[in-house]
Amino acid sequence: MKIFLLTICAAAIFLTANVHAEELPFVDKFIPWSEHRDELGDEYTLKHYGKVVRQIVPQAVVVHWTAFGTLESNWKYFSAEEMDDDEGRLNVASQFLVDRDGTIVRLMPETNLARHAIGYNHCAIGIENVGGCDGHEDLTEAQLAANVRLIKYLHAKYPTIKYVFGHYQQDAARASGLYIELVPDYYAVKTDPGKIFMRGLREQLESDGLIFYDD
Repeated sequence: MKIFLLTICAAAIFLTANVHAEELPFVDKFIPWSEHRDELGDEYTLKHYGKVVRQIVPQAVVVHWTAFGTLESNWKYFSAEEMDDDEGRLNVASQFLVDRDGTIVRLMPETNLARHAIGYNHCAIGIENVGGCDGHEDLTEAQLAANVRLIKYLHAKYPTIKYVFGHYQQDAARASGLYIELVPDYYAVKTDPGKIFMRGLREQLESDGLIFYDD
């Protein structure tokens, strides 16, 4: 009887693990995290939001392209803690990075603050997609499908998420009321991840109750 019960328990654990794995559309390869990175984040958020923010309540997903490199080179780039920037030494990064073949890598816990979109870091999860070199709209169908799976997962996990927008839609997204930026004239023109990609996301996700913005 004990052997029988142990077998049932082992099978249940195996099935539970498989179900959990199927629910996660990504693999974990976290960038290095340290007390110094937290201090840089504190410095950045105090300057730009007027308060320390280390953990976010996700309310939006901002979609990007990397504009250079490979999955490996971008992982290495995001791994650096500091960057040379007058508006904050915290290096840029996103919570997720999607390769050309649709492989999704989680770079940090989803609610860790990442510097990826001016005005929205305090409330947005960022998804970087490898591609967009020289501004070419070359993201793949595999990346589109991967982004759809990932956003569906995040929306189910965090019902607080209401908005999905491309980095180039940062101005239109101010209608959400989420934008906060205390530094005057701190702004960068963006084109990522391209209008074609965002239309594809909108077509497949708008029926889920998420709010998108016009081109």
